[in-house]
Amino acid sequence: MNYLAHSLFAFSDGQLVGQFLNDYIRNSERFSLPEEIQKGIKLHREIDTFTDSHPAIRQAKKVFSPLVRLYSGAFVDVAMDYFLANDSSVKSPKAWKIHSQNVYRILNENIRWFPENFQKMLSRMESDDWLYNYREDWAIKFSLQNVLNRAKYLEKDLNVFELFQKNKPALKKIYDEFFPELRCFCENYF
Repeated sequence: MNYLAHSLFAFSDGQLVGQFLNDYIRNSERFSLPEEIQKGIKLHREIDTFTDSHPAIRQAKKVFSPLVRLYSGAFVDVAMDYFLANDSSVKSPKAWKIHSQNVYRILNENIRWFPENFQKMLSRMESDDWLYNYREDWAIKFSLQNVLNRAKYLEKDLNVFELFQKNKPALKKIYDEFFPELRCFCENYF
C-alpha cells in the first residue's frame, strides 16, 4: 500500500511518523528512535510484507507487470490508495479531508525526525494535498507518473495511467477482496 493506507493504519502520532519514515532511513538507524516511531516502522514493514504476499495483490501485479515488469508492486500500491480514497465505507470525503490535514500537521510537528529529501516532499505533498486527492483520476495519473519517473530501468513515457484506467474494474474487485483482510491484520497487529 502507499501513503494513504500507511497513514490510515497508524494508531498514534509516533506510529504515523514511523510509517512515513520507514522508506527514508537505514534499518540500523531505527533503534535510536523513540519506541512509538519504531512501532510505526515495524508496522509499515509488516503491512508491506502482508500486501506483497497476498494472493489478490499478486493478481493485481499481473495487470501492470507486462508493461513495468518488476516495478508492478509500486504501481499496485498507488492504485490501491485510489480505491481506498474512494471507499466511503472507510471514511467519507469530508473525513478523508480531515484525516489528510491531521496527517500533515503531525508530520510537520515531527519534521526533525525526517531527512531533508522527505521534508521537501512533504511540502509538495501538503500543498497539493496528495492524501486527499488520491481519490481523483488526475492525482493518480500524477502519482503513477512519479513512480515511473523514479524507476531507473523504465522508459518515462509508458502509459501506465491508461493501463490503470482500462483495468480499473478488475483492480477495484481486487481491492474489495484485499482491503478488509489488510484492515483486520492491522487492527489486530498490536
